[in-house]
Amino acid sequence: MPSKKYYYEIEPSTLETIDYAFYDFVNDKMNNFATTNEGWKKVPILWVSAERAFLAKNNKDIMDNDGALKLPIITIERTAIAKDLNKKGVFWGNPVFQATLAPERGGRIVIGRKIVKDKTNNFAAADNIKKLPVDGTIVNRTPNSQPYFPSNNKKVVYETFTMPVPVYLSMNYELTIRSEYMQQMNQLTAPFATLGGHINSFLIKRDGHKYETFLQSNFAYNNNVASMGESERTFETTFTFDVLGYIMGESPNGDRPKVIKTESAVEVKIPRERVILGDIPEYGNGKGFYRE
Repeated sequence: MPSKKYYYEIEPSTLETIDYAFYDFVNDKMNNFATTNEGWKKVPILWVSAERAFLAKNNKDIMDNDGALKLPIITIERTAIAKDLNKKGVFWGNPVFQATLAPERGGRIVIGRKIVKDKTNNFAAADNIKKLPVDGTIVNRTPNSQPYFPSNNKKVVYETFTMPVPVYLSMNYELTIRSEYMQQMNQLTAPFATLGGHINSFLIKRDGHKYETFLQSNFAYNNNVASMGESERTFETTFTFDVLGYIMGESPNGDRPKVIKTESAVEVKIPRERVILGDIPEYGNGKGFYRE
């Protein structure tokens, strides 16, 4: 039976990948519900960068007939990105592999290596049919100059696959909960306050990538319940998250392939002009005739 081949596909990690990872964690993993006038209902999650007209058309259930948002609701906003030299992840040194090709982009890391069988076999066969001088006598390297005779071949051709080194970024997200009643706010605040247990870190995932996320200790309140005016009373709580994400490559603006394949050089030959230097070739007597 033919041998099975297993492939592991690596999707690139971009800024959108990190945004999706955080959104999917809140929307799918947290999956928050609250008591509303319509019963126990899932709270919608909105990314605040979208236009209001798009939100109204994309999800008609989040607005009433007057165009006002229905509460409770959870919004997410990416507020800052920092390239902190103290948070480099696992790559504290800049890889030197292929760094000279684009020094402003940094080096690359090796993600896989395999032997090129056909080219390695050609080098082994070429060496097996060579004649070697032993004690002044020219002898065959292998019995009867067999090209595929088993031998110790040191000329192995390797195929190496490299990718851009992941660049770590510290990304801040603000998650805001808005509700009309204190009961709803208490129901939605508790799941976020208990994230990570006694510690404040957890992992978010997307496309095979994992990003370490830290919940900041301070929860910001912005309520107007103390006001005795005629405005609508709302409760608002903001949680701040610090995500240690990484991006690989320059995304669509990159001029280099995401994965580069190279082959190793196993033999270096420098050509020599035998006629000018007066060398006598091994295969003849210097006059174009073969030795007898």
